[in-house]
Amino acid sequence: MANEVFINYRTGDGEETAALLDQALSHRFGDAHVFRASKSIPPGALYQEHLISGVRRSSVVLAVIGENWSKHPKLSYENDWVRKEISEAFACGIEVIPVLSGRKTERLNLADLPGELKRLADVQSVRLDLHELQPSLTRIGDLLAAKVPELKTVDRTASQEPEAGGVRNSVGEVRGNVVQAREFTGDAGTVIKGNQGAIHMGDGNLYHKSPHVSGTGATYIAGDNQGGIRHDFGGSRRKEEEER
Repeated sequence: MANEVFINYRTGDGEETAALLDQALSHRFGDAHVFRASKSIPPGALYQEHLISGVRRSSVVLAVIGENWSKHPKLSYENDWVRKEISEAFACGIEVIPVLSGRKTERLNLADLPGELKRLADVQSVRLDLHELQPSLTRIGDLLAAKVPELKTVDRTASQEPEAGGVRNSVGEVRGNVVQAREFTGDAGTVIKGNQGAIHMGDGNLYHKSPHVSGTGATYIAGDNQGGIRHDFGGSRRKEEEER
């Protein structure tokens, strides 16, 4: 089974970013589709074999680049596993995407890289902005879903998109006003509990906690009346004057 996404990182300069990527991408595409060494290699297994096979079974390698990534002394060693994983991906024709961790991490400099990794300085990178974490993770997930058809088929966010022209609402506890401004077709059902004010849905008049009195000469009094009531209804008054 393919991993689709292999997360390459160096302990001490990128493992936190790698864990954030793993968590978000595994939640979106499924745990089995994302390889991260500390999660994906079982205890007692030969990690060298799992790392190489993990790279070969992937469609994309995300190379997490921290602030001191290119200056790390181990990068100059041929047996450095961060270097070996990226080199293996290039050798197998697998796309490697540098993920710049944080706002301070600069793009890779060609002169700082060993021979087989110089290609990294020329490929387009993406940035994981820790100050805007969720939008960054969503953007990387969208990028992977567009690049890898297998990921698009298991993308859990795709099933949550509303149909064209439709609206999906989810409102929890609200202390204030909620306004839905859009044209509706079809029926709408509403359940209201503990209302303390007026509610008007649809056409017509609203009489909330008060009687509806209509017609000529109608009078309604709520409470005590201490001074009497007199009505003048036009025609009735003229008739009294004629009789006098």
